[in-house]
Amino acid sequence: MTAAQPEPAMDPERFQEVALGIEKELARVIVGQQELVRFTLIAMIAGGHVLLEGQPGLGKTVLVRSLSGALDLDFARIQFTPDLMPADVTGTHIVSEDETGRRRFEFQPGPLFTNLLLADEINRATPKTQSALLEAMQERQVTVGDRTRPLPAPFFVLATQNPIELEGTYPLPEAQLDRFFFKLLVPFPEAADLAEIARRTTGAVEASLHPVANGEELAGMSLLAREVPVAEPVMEQAVEILLSTHPEKSSAPEEVRRYVRWGASPRGLQTLVLGGRIRALLEGRYNLAIEDLEAVAAPALRHRIFLNFEADAAGVTADELVASVVKAQHAHHR
Repeated sequence: MTAAQPEPAMDPERFQEVALGIEKELARVIVGQQELVRFTLIAMIAGGHVLLEGQPGLGKTVLVRSLSGALDLDFARIQFTPDLMPADVTGTHIVSEDETGRRRFEFQPGPLFTNLLLADEINRATPKTQSALLEAMQERQVTVGDRTRPLPAPFFVLATQNPIELEGTYPLPEAQLDRFFFKLLVPFPEAADLAEIARRTTGAVEASLHPVANGEELAGMSLLAREVPVAEPVMEQAVEILLSTHPEKSSAPEEVRRYVRWGASPRGLQTLVLGGRIRALLEGRYNLAIEDLEAVAAPALRHRIFLNFEADAAGVTADELVASVVKAQHAHHR
């Protein structure tokens, strides 16, 4: 390192301080759901997008709006419907007049041009509109007409889907699911949490959030996480976890061979390692451990494992199969 280079602004202590500050701020609005908040934060630090699945009314919108407040980011929401067109999402050209009365085409940006986008009920939009959003997620740019426009940085999509009502929906294709860093299941609150939600949401005083960090600090946290050392045996185990989701591999547990049509892609491995590195920093460690891989395995892999008809008939879930893979690897390395 040359003397001209400045010292990095983010160190492990500051990383933990900022992350815990964001979590503490969110806890003023969001009741319980600590694991959901933590995994969402891990994905955002990684620069990834999140797919949230849960019943209506469980606070998915509140989570995204609160994150934008705690992180000093712009926020937009799109309610996906079957008649939503790509231009409604990306923006379109409109005819405008200048002072001299001359008409010209002007680009009117759509709701995609924000930092934090809530894509509500993404599986209600037609494939054409879904693909416009997914180009933005992957390339962080939007093509309208003959021009490609970069999106603001940072840019995060938190998409929701309702698992109950599947009539009139367009399930996301496997390759598009793979673009989401994590898939998180939003649990139904416990009795005590339900009572607290009712108290907070029906009272006269509403909590206002104060920004704890900004997009620049988030980028610094992401850079620091990518520098967390990974020992060779830990990387080998991450690879083994991924390969064990493939039914044709010798390391695959019996349940995987029986119920999985095909296993997770290399993106699943990238997510395991980067998500694990961020979790290590959140836990106050500057090295990736096996426990970090095991902690992020479910959100990283549940949407990247595709089950066969036998799994549907037997009521087996992707989470159960990820758990069997982790358990088999754990037993193998003891």
